[in-house]
Amino acid sequence: MAVQKDSSGQRSVQVDTVVKGTPEQVWNAIATGPGISAWFVPTQLEGRVGGALTLDFGGGMVSSAKIVAWNAPRSFTAEDESWLQGGPKVATEWSVQPESGGTCRVRVVHRMQASSDEWDAHLEGTETGWPSYFRVLREYLEHHAGAASASFVLMAPSGDDGEALWTKFAGALGIPAPRVGAPVRVTAGADAVIAGSVKAVDDLPQGKGVMIALAEPAPGIVLASAMDCMGMRMATLQGFFYGPRAAEAAAQKPAWEAWLHAFCPPPSDASPPTS
Repeated sequence: MAVQKDSSGQRSVQVDTVVKGTPEQVWNAIATGPGISAWFVPTQLEGRVGGALTLDFGGGMVSSAKIVAWNAPRSFTAEDESWLQGGPKVATEWSVQPESGGTCRVRVVHRMQASSDEWDAHLEGTETGWPSYFRVLREYLEHHAGAASASFVLMAPSGDDGEALWTKFAGALGIPAPRVGAPVRVTAGADAVIAGSVKAVDDLPQGKGVMIALAEPAPGIVLASAMDCMGMRMATLQGFFYGPRAAEAAAQKPAWEAWLHAFCPPPSDASPPTS
C-alpha cells in the first residue's frame, strides 16, 4: 500500500494482522516491554502519557519515543523525533480491536507531517518490514502466550551488495536456496545451535530473509535477513525463545554474534557494531 496523504500534509502507512487471543493477552503483547520483546525487538515501555517507548534494533540502533496517548487496553501512541534523522517526527499508534472467534486485530499506524515526498520511502520500508514480525506475534500468541520468553537481536553492516550478502548468509545457514519446510541445523562454537525448519521466505524490495521455527535450543523463532536499513546494507539475526529454556538459549548471543561477523565483516569505513 502506498503512503496515504491528506490535505493537511499528514502522511501515513497502516499495517494490521489478526491474531488469536483474548484482548487482555493481545494488549499485554503489544503494550508492555516484555510482551513486545517476545516478538519484535528488546523493548522498555512506561505505560502512561509522558512515558517512554525504547526499542533496541541491535548494532547500537536504539529508538526512543515519548508516549503521547495511552488508552489501555485498546491503544497507545508514541512520537519519535529522531527516527527520521533530519526529518519530521513520526507518531506511531498501536491498537487492539477485539473480533469474533477468540481473535483480535492488531493495527500499527505510522504518521508524519511533511510538505514533500522526501521521507515517503522510509514509511514504505517500515510497512513492508512489519509482516515478518506479525508472523512471530501470531506464533507467540497462539503457542506461547504467558510463557517465559527471552530474545536477542544482532545486526551487522556489510559492504557486500544485497545478493552477495544474502548468498553468504543463506549458505552459512545451510539453506542456499531456502524453501518452506526445509530443515535447518547450524552451530556456532561448541554449544550454540539453531535447529528447526523454514516456516516462511521473504523476498522484499529492500532484501531477503527467512523465518525458522525452532526445535533447539528451545521452542521459538529465528529471523535471518539481509536488508537495506536507512541506506545501509545489514545482516540481521534475531532469536525469540519461549519456555523453561528461553533464557539459556538467549544467553548464546555472543557465540552467534561471532558467527555473524565471521562471514559479514563491517564495511571498511564502519566500526563493528556493539552488542
